[in-house]
Amino acid sequence: MNGRSGIDGLEPMDVGARAGRVRAGFADAGVDALVVTRLPNVRYLTGFTGSAGIVALTPDALLLVTDGRYAEQSRVQLEAAGVDGQVVIGATAGEQHAALVAAVVGCPRLGLEADGVTWAQQRTFAGEFTDHELVPTTDVVEAVRRIKEPAEVARIRAACAMADDALAELLPTLADGPTERDFALALEFGMRRRGATKVSFDPIVAAGPNGALPHARPSERPIGRGELVVIDFGCIVDGYCSDMTRTVSVGDPGPEATHLWDTVLASQQAGRAAVTPGAECAAVDGASRDVIDAAGFGDLFVHSTGHGVGLEIHEAPRVARTSTGTLAPGYVVTVEPGVYLPGVGGVRIEDTLVVTTDGAVALTEFPKQLIL
Repeated sequence: MNGRSGIDGLEPMDVGARAGRVRAGFADAGVDALVVTRLPNVRYLTGFTGSAGIVALTPDALLLVTDGRYAEQSRVQLEAAGVDGQVVIGATAGEQHAALVAAVVGCPRLGLEADGVTWAQQRTFAGEFTDHELVPTTDVVEAVRRIKEPAEVARIRAACAMADDALAELLPTLADGPTERDFALALEFGMRRRGATKVSFDPIVAAGPNGALPHARPSERPIGRGELVVIDFGCIVDGYCSDMTRTVSVGDPGPEATHLWDTVLASQQAGRAAVTPGAECAAVDGASRDVIDAAGFGDLFVHSTGHGVGLEIHEAPRVARTSTGTLAPGYVVTVEPGVYLPGVGGVRIEDTLVVTTDGAVALTEFPKQLIL
């Protein structure tokens, strides 16, 4: 496969080159080798999609250990991804860990992913890696993952297109008064029918007063005319997620709801315009938040403006007022301001964008229209 892995219709990904980019961060992290336990990071480095696997990454080698369920799958996927690495199959956790210990001989400072190792795992590792200093690390792999290669962006774009198409097909059915749950199920099926592997998170369909709950669960409540309906959803293509929110109404929801929707749309447009290379994430959040504050709804915007999207639906960077990072070309982030009126309803409008060398391009292309 010449170091590359792809699926039909999508540009292949150069998975094999990623280990080298991660190794370049070892010095800053203060480690000689890294034990990778977070499964999204394992997949990023190897192409392996199983539910159990650990990678030992040293300056000159990569080892994946897993169990017998994945003996064939792991080897096939590493070869297809063009990864220059070894696979060890262990029947027990002890056998797998013994292979990890052998792989990092000569690497005195051993990094463990602080966000991916439980307290129990740390105690186990401390008893096994006795010749090493265990160093808690953060963002060693994630820092590399932030900049998406073009083939990764293509997968996110494909997932966004499937979501766009599914919503376009189903929005007219809101006039029939389906329940929130039935509409959410139809949306999930519509994305899967178009080729999505699965949803990137459980869809949110929240009508009327339920829309005041930012992460409402779809209920058996029928969707009525003239009420705000928040629809937040996405799907996965070849491991990569999409994320989009639209707020609509079947018929005129009235002047108060329309004003709320117009305010959030203006906020979202301001945030989108602020997404440029070199922009501070906190400044993007501020651009959206300032519009809502000026309209008098500041206390009702209760979450951050956005987040990174990729192999995980929520990944770095955070687009929040407390963020310290800056955007760079290849980052994929959402802009999703929202306002929520308890007992009345809510509005959230969200797009997923990729940062370019001179601005940003929206990967979610579905139109923004309040009244159906």
